[in-house]
Amino acid sequence: MQFGSVPTVGVDALTSEDFLLDVREDDEWEAGHAEGALHIPMSEFVARYGELTEAAPEDGKVYVLCRVGGRSAQVAQYLIQQGVDAVNVAGGMQAWEAAGRPVSDGKGGSGAVV
Repeated sequence: MQFGSVPTVGVDALTSEDFLLDVREDDEWEAGHAEGALHIPMSEFVARYGELTEAAPEDGKVYVLCRVGGRSAQVAQYLIQQGVDAVNVAGGMQAWEAAGRPVSDGKGGSGAVV
């Protein structure tokens, strides 16, 4: 599946081994996120790009999430231009939650997608 020229997958294609990058803003992240995802808000992404290159698997894919898939598509496109094997996650965290995937508040409780 393509979103413009960006490779896109559905939440059902993701496994617990996949590297997730959440580009939502801080308030969205704090309300609820996928456990183990790296959080770099889109608004700070270019300035904090080094955090991704340090954390991402050397030859692996980076699966980019936002709330519904628009911001993540833009970040995935940017990453592809930087030579990163990036994939947009269609439906974002709303699809993640709807598929019954766990949403964490980061404090040991269950979170919510806002």
